[in-house]
Amino acid sequence: MLSFLPAPFKGVLSILLYTLNTISLTIPLILISFFKFIIPVHPFIVILDKILISIATLWIRINSFNSKLFCKIDWDIRGLEKLEKKEWYLIISNHQSWVDILALQATLNQKIPMLKFFLKKELIWVPFLGLAWWALDFPFMKRYSKKLLKEKPHLKGKDLEITKKACKKFKHTPVSVMNFVEGTRFTQHKKDFQSNHFNHLLTPKAGGIAFVLSSMGEYLHKIIDVTIVYPDKIPTFWEYISGRVNKIIIDFEVIPLTESLTGNYFNDPEYKERFCIWLNALWQKKDEKIKTLKT
Repeated sequence: MLSFLPAPFKGVLSILLYTLNTISLTIPLILISFFKFIIPVHPFIVILDKILISIATLWIRINSFNSKLFCKIDWDIRGLEKLEKKEWYLIISNHQSWVDILALQATLNQKIPMLKFFLKKELIWVPFLGLAWWALDFPFMKRYSKKLLKEKPHLKGKDLEITKKACKKFKHTPVSVMNFVEGTRFTQHKKDFQSNHFNHLLTPKAGGIAFVLSSMGEYLHKIIDVTIVYPDKIPTFWEYISGRVNKIIIDFEVIPLTESLTGNYFNDPEYKERFCIWLNALWQKKDEKIKTLKT
């Protein structure tokens, strides 16, 4: 609608709208969430959770409108019809830019349960967003370093126990847990440093998915394998909000979560090897898919 404006103006106006949207909707989100502690009655909490998710959904819808207002993007979305709103999903994806999150939220909003990320506990201190994530029951992980575990062996497994407890909240409400398997955003420098055999991807890290499956395996039913492609170039957040992204391709593939994919990754060497072979094969297939989608 306003794509005719100069890019810097679009960027400034867009980020102001993002900020206003976040502040105005985070405040009621936090206020409503406190009632879950004041009145800890399960039926009442279920109702409040639905209200909180509705607010978060509205936040995403406004952000998507923001994008349409300033950007003229050709969206090529594949496999969306296979997804269901009332299902428990583990979502895995390649990761290239902060734009990935905005693109996935815009594409998947109200198509599947709201995306939730496993977050480091320190992120709860991020202004406004940290409290919003807390109100929406995003799992905050407390990971212990190898050095600390060596000094205090009794802490081994404590992080998983804490996370499992947090994930029990998802038992009665469908959820989509998001995991960027590579652990960081793709750059050519990082790929060269890894010296892996992929052309468009970094080496997948099995530990992160294994942690999610160990914490939530009994609740999750299917895996959504997401492949995100930017045909022109990988955009920055500023380029995205400034209307400098012409096309985005997103491919969704649903994979059944079978018993062979669940196990004790951290204490079962055979399962760990089998899981890593499966994940690397999946990543090789994704690498070939990206090559096809780019041509």
